[in-house]
Amino acid sequence: MSGINGIETIVYGVEDVGICTRYFTDFGLPLIESSESEALFEMEEGSSVIIRPLDVARTEGQGLVGYGVQKVIWGVPNQKHLDRAVKRLSAVTEVSIDAEGTAHFFDCDGIASGIRVFAKQRVFGAPDPVNSLGTINRLNQHRKWRLKANPKTIQHVVYQTPDPQASWEWYRDNLDFRLSDVQEGFGVFARAPGTLDHHSIYWLRADLPFPGCDGQVRFNHANFGVEDIDEVMVGGNYMERRGWKKSIWGLGRHRIASAVFLYLPCPAGGDAEYGCDSDMHDDSWVPRHWNAGFGTMSFMHNLQPWIFDESPWEVRYVEGTTPKRKERAGH
Repeated sequence: MSGINGIETIVYGVEDVGICTRYFTDFGLPLIESSESEALFEMEEGSSVIIRPLDVARTEGQGLVGYGVQKVIWGVPNQKHLDRAVKRLSAVTEVSIDAEGTAHFFDCDGIASGIRVFAKQRVFGAPDPVNSLGTINRLNQHRKWRLKANPKTIQHVVYQTPDPQASWEWYRDNLDFRLSDVQEGFGVFARAPGTLDHHSIYWLRADLPFPGCDGQVRFNHANFGVEDIDEVMVGGNYMERRGWKKSIWGLGRHRIASAVFLYLPCPAGGDAEYGCDSDMHDDSWVPRHWNAGFGTMSFMHNLQPWIFDESPWEVRYVEGTTPKRKERAGH
């Protein structure tokens, strides 16, 4: 794999740096340094979360409105890939390179973005073996005890945009992103070419009839990777004990991507999501087109009225990506 290898840094623009620093510390992100005007968290994979006041974090001319992640800086494995990316981007958008070698630009939705060399570290999990009926993988062994969650990766970001298809096509054409899945009428999932994650970014239709969807470009949430479903729930319980707002949906599992999720309201903007056990893809994956309701989740602890009735099983390959049958010699 080559090209963009994941999210190197996300920069939040917030109302209160102190409150948001306390929130993400309780959430489990490793705090490196903090002051009244900025906080830096660094994940085990080497990615960073930066908290700044909104007026400092905003980039002049950006199309994004509201609090939340004001800039996503993507990583590439070396200078060669960075130079290639800058050359391609310069043909479609203005690119500036700072003293540290980071390339800055706006994407097609006016979201401030960047690319820099990212020595991404491989992270290893050690989830407890799972016992099932007739299958014993954990004998005379107790499951580990946790006190709080300890996210190790930034897995993806989600933005609300007017035209998710156009957003996806821009990232495909200019940054080589791969299509993962399409959720009919809702949005598009895509992964960076140098990762195996189901998606690195998701574009949600900005005019959906949901709270916070007003047709404008807005940050929706960021996903932080933990080891397993136990860590997701321990993290959620710890946050509740610390006085933070509970998830409206509660624990769930998405049908698209298969991932376990827990979305927690975040004072920095949008939601902060604990996630684990997602599908992984390489370039042999064939993207699918999902009925929006059917694709939303396999289960949700707090079933919402808009998803109460089970949607029909409707999923198909995305047009133009169906695998072609190879003809055998002599036929």
